[in-house]
Amino acid sequence: MALLAAWLEGVGVPHVVVREPGGTPLGEAIREVALTRTDLDVGPASELLLMLAARAALVRDVLRPALDEGKLVIADRFSMSTLAYQAHARGLDPERVRSAIEFATGGLRPDLCVVLDVPLEEASARRKAGAARPDRIEREGEAFRRKVRDAYLALTETEPGAELLDARGTPAEVHARIRDLIVARLPAVVPAVARAGQSIGEGERDGA
Repeated sequence: MALLAAWLEGVGVPHVVVREPGGTPLGEAIREVALTRTDLDVGPASELLLMLAARAALVRDVLRPALDEGKLVIADRFSMSTLAYQAHARGLDPERVRSAIEFATGGLRPDLCVVLDVPLEEASARRKAGAARPDRIEREGEAFRRKVRDAYLALTETEPGAELLDARGTPAEVHARIRDLIVARLPAVVPAVARAGQSIGEGERDGA
């Protein structure tokens, strides 16, 4: 996300970066409950509604105003994550979940959804190497994570705008794949200089 934002800044694309759940005062408060309060028993339906309450606030307060200003929105998770986690992995009815998503977003859908995929073993190694403590959902275990990955892989075959991308390699290598995909899929929002490969972000220039 940081490398992508740096590249967009470098090629002059107005943008905002958000995360889910979060991005607004209400969303961050919900994030605290949904992800870090391991002392709470949050059932699947409650988890879904918490995520969607945060998303509704994000759409109203951040996403639609940014889009109205002509900015590109880069979101760390959106509706497909809800289908993967709460519908498929948690066992909630996918069609009812879709209806709830539609209500929370007011019909707002991403033009491009990039699914970054790595083998489960590599994902586990990356988590162990990271400094962050696992949140409530990340503590679910390998069986749950396998369900989530399988759901994402299936959704990339059916969801409009979804693209599966190999996330193995260095951050700079993965960033280059994402950048090339955005240039190919969203040419109207990327300046010609970037499409010609004549400009790169600071993070890539520094070898990050």
